[in-house]
Amino acid sequence: MALMHSEVIESTPFPFDIGKASPKKLRGIFRTGSYQGTTAGMSDGYTQGNLAIIPERFALDFSRFCQRNPKSCPIVGVSDTGNPSMFTLGEDIDIRTDIPSYNVYREGQLETMQPSVEHLWGDDSVAFVIGCSFSFEEALTQAGVPLRHQELGRTCPMYRTNIENIRSGPFGGTMVVSMRPMSAADSIRASAITARFPHTHGMPVHIGSPQEIGIKNIEKPDWGDPTEFKNNEVPVFWACGVTPQNAIQEAGIPLVVTHTPGSMLITDCRSSEN
Repeated sequence: MALMHSEVIESTPFPFDIGKASPKKLRGIFRTGSYQGTTAGMSDGYTQGNLAIIPERFALDFSRFCQRNPKSCPIVGVSDTGNPSMFTLGEDIDIRTDIPSYNVYREGQLETMQPSVEHLWGDDSVAFVIGCSFSFEEALTQAGVPLRHQELGRTCPMYRTNIENIRSGPFGGTMVVSMRPMSAADSIRASAITARFPHTHGMPVHIGSPQEIGIKNIEKPDWGDPTEFKNNEVPVFWACGVTPQNAIQEAGIPLVVTHTPGSMLITDCRSSEN
């Protein structure tokens, strides 16, 4: 079963500018369960992260997997075993409640999507937060590089590739990439800009032919939404934080919790300081 794109992408219910809102203020709203949509465009200047909560007995292998595949799995934070407080990433972060929505997998199969996973957190739980492309998208937007999925109000398309991950224990599989259509000139600018953000996937891993990295149909992403190309645009691919989710799913671990795609942890860490 493929990772499920959140079916609860709500129109923003906030009576304030979400781009200027503090991460703590937004996390407080997420904690109530009243919003379960995307965090795109929220808390400009702050690092957002993908989530994976796994049992401690798999944590060392997963940490090695991330270290061996840093483009797609840049770790920005790890919890202590059994402690849901992500104190290295901000003030009063409870990883069980402070993301808008979570996916729950059992034996590699998606079971449910939930606004909170307090009841699933155990004494052996370890949470990993992995860098997200939302941070470098903000930098691209500020530099005047257009992002088509934002213009269309869609989620960025993501694809499985034939780029093999370096295996660690039960974790392996292939890289997942996100794609943004750009002119040749903008693709060069985007490469230079995103190279400054290694903690959120860095520069592209491929530009041009999708078939060269195993993508058969660019119009049918595995996650996210299809996008549109204009004349003389090329696809630009970045390593994606769904890669570790895909690896975890393929590993068939008894219980795993992740974020729903597009629904991230907003940390107190400045994007420019990581």
